[in-house]
Amino acid sequence: MSIKHHPSDETLMRMAAGALGAGPAIVVSVHLEGCAVCRNRMAHFEAVGGAILDGMPSAPLAADLFGRTMERLEAAPPLPTRERMVKRPELGLELPRAMQNCEVGPWKWLGPGFQWSKVKIVGSPDAKVMLIKGKAGLHLPAHGHTGLEFMQILSGSLADERGQYLPGDLDEADSDVDHRPVVGQDSDCICLAALEGDTRLHGLLGRLLRPFVGF
Repeated sequence: MSIKHHPSDETLMRMAAGALGAGPAIVVSVHLEGCAVCRNRMAHFEAVGGAILDGMPSAPLAADLFGRTMERLEAAPPLPTRERMVKRPELGLELPRAMQNCEVGPWKWLGPGFQWSKVKIVGSPDAKVMLIKGKAGLHLPAHGHTGLEFMQILSGSLADERGQYLPGDLDEADSDVDHRPVVGQDSDCICLAALEGDTRLHGLLGRLLRPFVGF
């Protein structure tokens, strides 16, 4: 698999620093599973961050830190099992390992040849994450973004005026991007998407879809 589209250095630095939101972090984690180039870049940024921490003066920990940490762990809901979350044949794909603790809903109809599935991240109920499925040759709704959109191609392909995106590719689209991606003619496309802002859906179809998606 030849991967041509990767997360930006800024995104990987945010990931390494723990400053990337839960939704985008899931998408980037899926990308890292299949991209040795980005795993090496992540290791570099983590090493830089570790060196910075080593150079900082130490500070005393609160006396009750351990107790408060254990209380939060005990209050957290149990994680779903790997078997339950990864093996989802009704979705038409095997979920990446990075999604094993996500709650993935069934496909929902959005329009002819267009479906979506809500992805919930344990402990992050406000994360805007979804699976999107489009039939071969489908023109997805024209849209823009109020923040970054992260989209990882799981199967099939997409293309817009900026290029073609194949399995393993990750596209970052910021607020300057307005596009209408087209699914490749050879097969259906399934991708994982996360938003830091909102989607600006254009046209009548966009206005009709927004209440169903909520993003």
